[in-house]
Amino acid sequence: QVQLVESGGGLVQAGGSLRLSCKASGRTSSSYTMGWFRQAPGKDREFVAAISWSGGGTYYADSVKGRFAISRDNSENTVYLQMNSLKPEDTAVYYCAATRRSVYGLASGSEYWGQGTQVTVSS
Repeated sequence: QVQLVESGGGLVQAGGSLRLSCKASGRTSSSYTMGWFRQAPGKDREFVAAISWSGGGTYYADSVKGRFAISRDNSENTVYLQMNSLKPEDTAVYYCAATRRSVYGLASGSEYWGQGTQVTVSS
């Protein structure tokens, strides 16, 4: 079992930056692929980014490629999402996710989820 707790959300103006954090706990949490999804009001949850357990592999949704960067610190059991050049359409609840599958597998769904953190980008 893996527990995930997100932090770092908030209100930011368009063009600004935010960094989300996700602290994982539980058995061998550092061996999981981890990533981020988001869900805007009235829309389905969508994949944002994923990182392999070693940190050597990453995968991004086209909508955030070049603006967002995912990283992890296994010594702290924490994964980060650095979000730059934010747009109003990035407004959503952002969820941390963990899976035993690959970064591409996580893009299809996950076994473990955090509670979410709100990101609001004003125009």
